[in-house]
Amino acid sequence: MLKSVMFDLDDTLLWDEKSIKIAFEKTCHFATEKYDIDPIKLEEEVRSAAEKIYPTYDIYDFVSNIGIGTFESFWGEFTDKGENFKQLRNMQADYRKKSWTLGLEAFDITDREFAEKLAETFAIERRKHVYLYEETLDVLNELKKDYKLLMLTNGAPSLQHEKLKLSPELVPYFDHIVISGEFGQGKPEPAIFEHSMNLLNVEKNETIMVGNNPYSDILGATRSGIDSIWINHHNETIEDVTPTYEVKRLKDIIRIIKSL
Repeated sequence: MLKSVMFDLDDTLLWDEKSIKIAFEKTCHFATEKYDIDPIKLEEEVRSAAEKIYPTYDIYDFVSNIGIGTFESFWGEFTDKGENFKQLRNMQADYRKKSWTLGLEAFDITDREFAEKLAETFAIERRKHVYLYEETLDVLNELKKDYKLLMLTNGAPSLQHEKLKLSPELVPYFDHIVISGEFGQGKPEPAIFEHSMNLLNVEKNETIMVGNNPYSDILGATRSGIDSIWINHHNETIEDVTPTYEVKRLKDIIRIIKSL
């Protein structure tokens, strides 16, 4: 009998992808106030540069394990304790400035001072634009009546807590909130799922994982012997991970969970 539901946060309950997109649009539009450039092309160039640069830093193994994404490092402060987070703080200014510098250089513009201004603008804009999916609260209201709810999210504690402060309506629904940076390992490692089950005091067949990322949420659940629901927002096709259930929208999980 199902007793609990585990939820991912980013792009499952919280529409982080949209927040990042809007922050890019606002920042790139700001860039056009100084230079006659295509803001869409600038976004493409900066995204490409960031994705290439991020893995080159020594701290990359750590951020990969904890699950700190490419564009989370574009705005997170990472005030967390520990040597790894100190290294992350030390690299982030260089990473952000370099990404925007390379973006501008795609237009034959060399302006490192303005690149730094764009990096600062992006962080400001990301904090301004916070979105839940339109059905998020309805789904949580419906499930909270009958199930224990746990949030299981990858990321730095400081940044994930900041996201929750920016969307405070989410927190009261959850009996527990587990953040990979606090636990020390991230999804898809089975240990963090086992830790979550212990907090909920449930067995493997008494919980289910809901998430959008097949390679953290779904793979981790599979490795842990837990059923999963994959929210496939973009009609992706995957061959190496098999969710128990697949839906297109968050609201579609209700009928599945109620049937278990």
